[in-house]
Amino acid sequence: MQFFKKVLFFCVICGSTIAQQKLENYTQSISGSDVKYDLVAIQGGEFTMGSPAKEKGRKEDEGPQHKTKVEPFWMGKYEITWDLYDLFTTKNIEIEMAKRHPDPENSLTKTDGSTRPSPAYVDMSFGMGRAGYPAINMTQYAAIYFCKWLYQKTGVFYRLPTEAEWEYACRAGTTTAYSFGDDAKQLDEHGWYKSNSGAAYKKIGTKKPNPWGLYDMHGNVMEWTLDQYAKDYYAKKANGEAKEAFLKVTELYPTSVRGGSWDDDALVCRSASRIPSAADWKIIDPQSPKSEWWMTSASFVGFRIVRPLKIPSKEEIEAYYNPPLIEDY
Repeated sequence: MQFFKKVLFFCVICGSTIAQQKLENYTQSISGSDVKYDLVAIQGGEFTMGSPAKEKGRKEDEGPQHKTKVEPFWMGKYEITWDLYDLFTTKNIEIEMAKRHPDPENSLTKTDGSTRPSPAYVDMSFGMGRAGYPAINMTQYAAIYFCKWLYQKTGVFYRLPTEAEWEYACRAGTTTAYSFGDDAKQLDEHGWYKSNSGAAYKKIGTKKPNPWGLYDMHGNVMEWTLDQYAKDYYAKKANGEAKEAFLKVTELYPTSVRGGSWDDDALVCRSASRIPSAADWKIIDPQSPKSEWWMTSASFVGFRIVRPLKIPSKEEIEAYYNPPLIEDY
């Protein structure tokens, strides 16, 4: 598995040769299973985040536009599917899979103490399909703990993307409403949304990818980010009040979700569109407090993961993987 290669270039200022890393796509094998996850190399850079005032469907929270710098990272080529997510949620599935597939890394031992979601009290796919379909109905908290489990299993640091990383990757160098242009009619070729989905999500990767090779960035399922949602956050970024890479979560609602889904109109699937999570996504949860792991009324929400080139410190990783539990009554 090759993550990057060194590229040599001559530094004019210092007159010396410097080794620079160039990211490459790779596939993450999941030890003890036949499941693999493809990641696309995203070179760092600066882009204009948000939408212009005249973009059709634009909402106030998408502006003002502001320059944002993004460090290099890898992003999942596809949304996380049930094939992989079930290994995390259900220890018995992980054990049974390992019996059929050699596990030289003994990854079962590594994940033996993993914190896992409480058992789902209904089929969270709601009969729409599992093998090859995006996992849905998890909370942001659960998605973060999935990343922690994957880190324990592989030794590679993965996390949810920030809003900035997500939009940067979705745009793939474009400045139009969608990564394929401004014509919403072309969305049929690039994503699953309300007009063409038949009221259900679809298998990953069945529409055209964006220019950087990422599939389903527009539609199929919305995707969790790391950020707390704040309507005025862009204004604070633009005037220099907010300098952090992402807005840390301190309240249960709302957090930021991106990309639109099979149940949304085309305009919600735009690159700049921001969606705040809501308590209604758990409206039929009969528990009190409500589940911190599942959102039974959010069959339109899933996620994909990223791996930053710069590896955080041990303390930072612990902070990423152990968010405070906020009860939902």
